[in-house]
Amino acid sequence: MTGQHLTYHEPVLLQECLDALAIRPDGTYVDVTFGGGGHSRAILAQLGPEGSLVAFDRDADARSNAPDDPRFTLVASDFRWVANHLRFLGKLPVDGLLADLGVSSHQFDTAERGFSFRFDAPLDMRMNQQAKRTAADLVNSLDERALTDLLNTYGEVHNAHKVARRLVQARTQERISTTFQLVEILRPMARRGEEHGFLAQVFQALRIAVNDELASLERLLEVSAEVVKPGGRLVVMSYHSLEDRLVKNWMRAGHLQGKEEKDLFGNSLRPFKPTQSKAVQPSEKEQLENPRARSARLRTAVRQ
Repeated sequence: MTGQHLTYHEPVLLQECLDALAIRPDGTYVDVTFGGGGHSRAILAQLGPEGSLVAFDRDADARSNAPDDPRFTLVASDFRWVANHLRFLGKLPVDGLLADLGVSSHQFDTAERGFSFRFDAPLDMRMNQQAKRTAADLVNSLDERALTDLLNTYGEVHNAHKVARRLVQARTQERISTTFQLVEILRPMARRGEEHGFLAQVFQALRIAVNDELASLERLLEVSAEVVKPGGRLVVMSYHSLEDRLVKNWMRAGHLQGKEEKDLFGNSLRPFKPTQSKAVQPSEKEQLENPRARSARLRTAVRQ
């Protein structure tokens, strides 16, 4: 493993993810969020010659991390299309699916991608750089009501309507095109001592909207019953409540809003059964060593 792989993205809850997948040496697995390849490499290390792993990533940067291994296939696609691609590859159904949601450390730390307010960069935030719409496009084109809804829904931003109004006013002076422009416009609106958290919420909201992340997750969960074979594992790690709520509802009820459906005999129709009642969280030690692990929540369910 090269130094690049170690610094690209430090896998969170790595051993817990491997344990949750209950890897069989001859099994077929899918890692729908390849990133730096840390989880994928660890899965490959537990597979025998008959095993196989398919990984997904819509970010072209991820290709440079792909291991040269005949058991491994990397698909350059949004994971919402996982069932289509696996069907084409003749890999359905699989023994386990792993999703490590959100943004990789590499994406946050590559200044020009515009994911972080720590660097001055174009206000971009596209995971797939072939996509047309950037964060700047949203900030400069959406009306006040649409911006308010975006900030409320995806960032749970305090006083979202005031933030939206300020953005609409600011863009009449000049186009908001960089991360630092956005920070300068919004910093005065943060509560004292809460600037970092406030900006993180705004940037998260824009990133989720640009990449349509929740729609991708919803589609992934809805096709997971088709992708994972009975007895197989669905393992999902999320980093904010919007994602975690969807995952929890799906695993517990087989419904994204958490409405449990039953057959005529009162039996639950949910396709998965959670292995634990609560999400697994990183230890204090891991949180200290990797601050980005703090908000991670890992949930696992078995296909029934």
